[in-house]
Amino acid sequence: MTFLREQIRHHNQRYHELDDPEISDSEYDALLRELRAIEEQEPELLTPDSPTHSVGSAPSATFAPVHHSVPMMSLDNAFDLDELMAWAKRTERALGGKEAFGCELKMDGVALSIRYEQGKLVQAATRGDGRVGEDVTENILAIRAVPQKLQGAVPDVLEVRGEVYMPIASFQALNKRQEELGARLFANPRNAAAGSLRQKDPNITASRALSLFCYQLGEVTRTGLAKMRKHSEVLAWLRALGLPVNDKFGVFTNVDEVHEFCTQWLERRHDLPYEIDGVVVKVDDLGQRDELGFTSKAPRWAIAFKFPPEERNTKLLDILVSIGRTGKATPFAQLEPVFVGGSTVGLATLHNEDQVRVKDVRPGDTVIVRKAGDVIPEVVGPVISLRPAKSKPWRFPSDCPSCGDRLSRLEGESDTFCTNLDCPAQRAGRIGHFASRGAMDIEGLGEQTAYLLSNNGMLNDVTDIYGLTAGQLSQLEGYGAISIKNLLAAIEVSKQRPLTNLLIGLNIRHLGATGSQVLARHFGNLDALIAASEVDINAVEGIGPIIAKSVAEFFSHERNREVIERLRKAGLNFEEPRGEQRAATLAGLSIVITGTLEGFSREEAETAVTSRGGKSPGSVSKKTNAVVVGDTPGAAKLTKAIELGIPVLEEEAFVRLLETGEIPDQPPAS
Repeated sequence: MTFLREQIRHHNQRYHELDDPEISDSEYDALLRELRAIEEQEPELLTPDSPTHSVGSAPSATFAPVHHSVPMMSLDNAFDLDELMAWAKRTERALGGKEAFGCELKMDGVALSIRYEQGKLVQAATRGDGRVGEDVTENILAIRAVPQKLQGAVPDVLEVRGEVYMPIASFQALNKRQEELGARLFANPRNAAAGSLRQKDPNITASRALSLFCYQLGEVTRTGLAKMRKHSEVLAWLRALGLPVNDKFGVFTNVDEVHEFCTQWLERRHDLPYEIDGVVVKVDDLGQRDELGFTSKAPRWAIAFKFPPEERNTKLLDILVSIGRTGKATPFAQLEPVFVGGSTVGLATLHNEDQVRVKDVRPGDTVIVRKAGDVIPEVVGPVISLRPAKSKPWRFPSDCPSCGDRLSRLEGESDTFCTNLDCPAQRAGRIGHFASRGAMDIEGLGEQTAYLLSNNGMLNDVTDIYGLTAGQLSQLEGYGAISIKNLLAAIEVSKQRPLTNLLIGLNIRHLGATGSQVLARHFGNLDALIAASEVDINAVEGIGPIIAKSVAEFFSHERNREVIERLRKAGLNFEEPRGEQRAATLAGLSIVITGTLEGFSREEAETAVTSRGGKSPGSVSKKTNAVVVGDTPGAAKLTKAIELGIPVLEEEAFVRLLETGEIPDQPPAS
C-alpha cells in the first residue's frame, strides 16, 4: 500500500505539474484501482491523504495560486458495461426511481476553470489539487476559441468548467515544426496542450492553436439559473452566451442507450478532429444531482466510461531494419509484448532514419507505444526519465541487412533504399506482393513461401511463378502431392485475373489499387496502356502527374518490358472486363471491413468492394449488409454487428462474396 501511494503521488506530479508523464493513463488507472481494492479490504489502514481521496496534484510554484470557490473534482471511472451498469443501479436505488442520463464526449485535454464577472473574463485556473489551481489567465486570453466577453443577459459571476485541448491538425503541425527545428516531439495532443497552456510566455500559447469545450458550471450568482432543471438546458444556455460547447451530446432514459452511445463513439473516435478517451455520463436532472451528492473526490451523479487504451509503455528491446519490395529500408522496433489498442503488440514502426533521430529512441528505453484502431502500431517516443544511464543513440546501418550492399539515401529524401534489384528481401517481397490477394491472388504463395522458393533458386522474378513444376516443388520440405497440386492449380487460375490485378501485382511505384483500377478501366488492355504517353496517362481522370510519370517510366524500361512479354507467353490475361460486369456482384451492398486481412491491405479490401458497386463505410449500422473481420477486429464493430444480427464473414467468405455477391445466411462464428 505504501509503495502504491508513493508511485501514484510520483506519477501525479509527473502528469499534473511537469507535463511529462512516465506511464500511460491506463497504467495509472490500474495503480489507482489496485490501491483502492487494498484499502477496501483493509479499511483500518486508510489515511485521509491517500491518493484515492485526492484530486490531481499540488499546483506548481511557476504560477500564482487560485483558490476555487467551488472545488474542481475528479470523476470515477467505468471500464466496461458491467461497471457502468453497477453505477447506474446504485444511482437508481439512491433516487428511488428512473432518471435520464446526459452523455458527452470525454476530451483528452486539460481541465480548466474560467471566471467571468459582468460577462468579462477575469481569471482562468487549472484544476491543481481540486481546491487550489494555477493562474493561467494571460495564456487563456491568447486562445481564440475562448470568448473574452459573453453575450446576452449574463450573471454577475459565472464560473464555467471546461477542457482545453489541442486539435489533431494543430498537434501534427506543431510536431512538424519541432522536427524541422530538431527539437523533441510531443508524445500526444494532451501533453502538447498541457505544455502549451502552462507557458510563461502567452505568445507561445497563442502560436499553438489550442481550443476549448465547456461542460459544467462552477460558481454562479444571480439571473435565471434557477429556471433550468436539466444539465442539457445548462449546456444550451452556455452555448447561447457564446461559450464553446461540444455538440456531440445526447440524453437517454436507460443504460442500454447510454452504452450504445459509448460504443458508437468508440467506433468513430478517429473520425473526430480531436482526441477523446471516453464518454462522460451524468444524471441530467440538477435536483437529483443534489440528492446524490459527492464523495471526497468525485460526484456520485457522474461517471467516466473509459475507452480501451491506445497508448501503453513497454521496453524497446532492439531497433531492426526491414527491406521492402521497393528496396525501402524501414526501421522498426522490437518490443517487449504489450496489450494496446485491442491486441498484443511486439513490433512497431519507426518510419525512417529521421524519425528515429528526432524521437531519439534507443534500445533499452521505456517507450510509449500507440495503436489506434486498425493503424499500424508506432513508437511515439521514449520516457526520458527512465532511460538507462549508459544509453547511446541508435545509428542507421550503412549496409543492407539482406544482401550486404550499400544503402543509399538521396539528398532531400527522408527514405533510405537498397538499390540492388537482386536483393533477396526485395525479390521475395515483389513476388509475394504479386501473388497476394489484392493482386494475382495465388493461394498458397505468400511472402514466406516466396522467400523459400527464392532462396532455393526457383524464383528470380514474378515470371518464374508460371514455370514452376511439380518436380521442383517436391524438393522442398513440407510440400506433398496435395499441396503441390493446389499451388499449381492456383497459379493456373491466376492467369485469368483482370488487368487491374496485374497492374497492382507489377508493383509500379505510386500506383495503388485505386489507380490501377482507373487505368485498367480507361485503357481496357495492357498494350494500350504501354503505348500511352505520360501526357495521355496524366489526362485520365483520377490520375495525377506523379502516378502518370511513374507508370510511363516503368513501361519505358527494357527490363520491365521483357517481364511483360514473358507474362504474355505464360498466358496471362491483359484485358480488363467491362466495368459494369465487375460492379454487378456487390451493387447496392454495404460491407464494413475491420481488422487485418492476410491477402488485402485496408485500401485494397475497400477498393475490392467499391469496384464491384458496393459501399465500404467505416462504421456498422442497420444499413450494413455484412461485416468482414480479420485479425484483431474492432471490438465495437464486431459487437454491434452481432447485436444487429448482421452476417460476420471471415476472409475466405469475403473472397467468395466478391466473386458471387452472395452473403451466407448463417455466418461463421467469430
